[in-house]
Amino acid sequence: MPENIAQKTSPSYRLAALDPDFILSDSTRGVRFMLEYQKAEEHLRARGIVSTIVVFGSARVREGNPWYEAARAFARIASERGGALTDGESGRNHVIATGGGPGIMEAANRGATEAGALSIGFNITLPHEQDPNAWSTPDLTFRFHYFAMRKMHLAMRAAALVVFPGGFGTLDELFEIITLTQTGKMSPVPIVLYDSAFWKGLLNLETMAQAGFIRPEDLQLFCYADTPEEAYARIIEGAGDDWTPAAKDSVQT
Repeated sequence: MPENIAQKTSPSYRLAALDPDFILSDSTRGVRFMLEYQKAEEHLRARGIVSTIVVFGSARVREGNPWYEAARAFARIASERGGALTDGESGRNHVIATGGGPGIMEAANRGATEAGALSIGFNITLPHEQDPNAWSTPDLTFRFHYFAMRKMHLAMRAAALVVFPGGFGTLDELFEIITLTQTGKMSPVPIVLYDSAFWKGLLNLETMAQAGFIRPEDLQLFCYADTPEEAYARIIEGAGDDWTPAAKDSVQT
């Protein structure tokens, strides 16, 4: 009988799930995209995460910076008062979620952890590797390849958004949520821009309204705050009676 070594060692003979060349090929990109959704979803459900407060901001600020300390204080306040410490039968609400890296993200995860609450880190693989900060809850610390799937997980449980000063990535995430809200793809949530002087100096969105590119009422999709206490108050004010467990699928998927 002839040997069948060539058949057994052929890449085509590998089990599909154990074949890295196949799993990482162009033809299975959709499968990888689905797996990134499913893996994070299973961990979030296992922890009973129903809703989140998402905090964005620059990765470049460090401990001692006023914005860092404000994000840290805000996350502690929100975790203590928002329900993140309560793990009832209906699940855990208003858990702090960030992009998982340094700077403002670290500060917010740190503030939540210092309050004794869970916190989520949705990291992204970048050319210059982003390391997860040491303050997100380990089993709620994720890494994504696809920005789109990372954004989906950041948005789909968001009951509020607090945006600290930052760069292009911060603006990308901010306008993603504003667009989803404006177009009705996401239920309205409070969107708070922290440090009014920074944001009003950076963005003059009234120009778009005056040109007719957005409706005047679209300028009410967000508000400003200048202290951690004010930021949390703006969330409560914006949510009103809806500051209760948020529907999991607030983003239409």
